[in-house]
Amino acid sequence: MTANRTLIGHKCAGVIKTYAEYTGVPLRDAFDIFYKSNLYIEIINGISDMHCRSDGYLAEELQLEKERTSSY
Repeated sequence: MTANRTLIGHKCAGVIKTYAEYTGVPLRDAFDIFYKSNLYIEIINGISDMHCRSDGYLAEELQLEKERTSSY
């Protein structure tokens, strides 16, 4: 499924804001982490309809991805 670009933009902004609040990292760092993540690629490409998930769920997924990639 291909989502509207405006919807995707709002979803990305919501995930970034929620991630920053969830982890306590500065908003600028949250932007950087999100846009370099595999989660971002999944959202913009419509993989598994990730854009349909809640911002909180996606923020937790982003944190898990960051933990997995930083352990290597």
